[in-house]
Amino acid sequence: MKSPIRVAVTGAAGAIGYSILFRIASGEVFGADQPIILNLVDIEPALPVMEGVVMELQDCAAPVLKGLNATSKLEEGFNGVSWALLIGSVSRKPGMERKDLLGINGKIFTGQGQALAKHAAKDVRILVVGNPCNTNCLIAMRSAPEIPQDRWYAMTRLDENRGKAQLAKKSGADITTVSNLAIWGNHSPTMFPDFYNAKIGGNPATEVIKDENWLKNDFVTTVAQRGTAVLKARGAGSAASAANAAIDSVKSIIQPTPAGDWNSLCVCSDGSYGIEKGIICSFPTRTIAGKVEIVQGLKVNDFSRSKIDATVKELKDEKAMAAELGLVK
Repeated sequence: MKSPIRVAVTGAAGAIGYSILFRIASGEVFGADQPIILNLVDIEPALPVMEGVVMELQDCAAPVLKGLNATSKLEEGFNGVSWALLIGSVSRKPGMERKDLLGINGKIFTGQGQALAKHAAKDVRILVVGNPCNTNCLIAMRSAPEIPQDRWYAMTRLDENRGKAQLAKKSGADITTVSNLAIWGNHSPTMFPDFYNAKIGGNPATEVIKDENWLKNDFVTTVAQRGTAVLKARGAGSAASAANAAIDSVKSIIQPTPAGDWNSLCVCSDGSYGIEKGIICSFPTRTIAGKVEIVQGLKVNDFSRSKIDATVKELKDEKAMAAELGLVK
């Protein structure tokens, strides 16, 4: 039998954390033959809620779940972990400027980065879900120079999944036939869902959906504003779909990518496609032989370039704000 791996989930008492924990415990993410120990991490006032979550997890009697820990202490929560899903963050409140939000979350992710560097396993990999996830990931990564930069990821898979659903709905195609949809840039309304390189049933999406005006406007806007639409409709943010996207992200990192396809993932830019080196940016990526790679050679037309440049500018502005706050150097 394989040795257990430790997996930490921050914000474990929150809605996304609650939605993801039971699927991890089921063996869906790391495999039915991979024992796991779950470390639930949240702020101290959330500990009573986490105790209830622990009881529920125990009551699932999941065969792969070999241990459970609930804590507010990062040194305990990150001790020996091979995976850290950083879900918990402070959400933006009415009247709060983006810089204020970065200042609050920056301190959280600085501490988490430092704790991961000190206490996590040598093979640790980190997925940041808490928003603003790209810059939170950058801040944590810069706070943990001991951890290789290729171990840090942030999530735009929810945007990809949203985009695929919209393409399937518009074309009348089954969702399983939609592929090669890349999200470029920031996980924010500026991100760009690259419909030009997307495929439906193996054919270019622009040939299946011939309404380019819809693709350039309605499609891009719908994907960008989907989170707001969900919030307005249900009175709460996307939780189950965000948890699902985080699971999809982890699986796409550890499993080989189907031939000819790619997935959206925020990684540390190596300068590909003229995007500033060192920022955490969403690219089309694929996993080959256990290594995540940025897909090279995709066509980027003038419209796509303008969208990519706009979202990258936002990332650079966030990085500058973080630097002004002393959160990155």
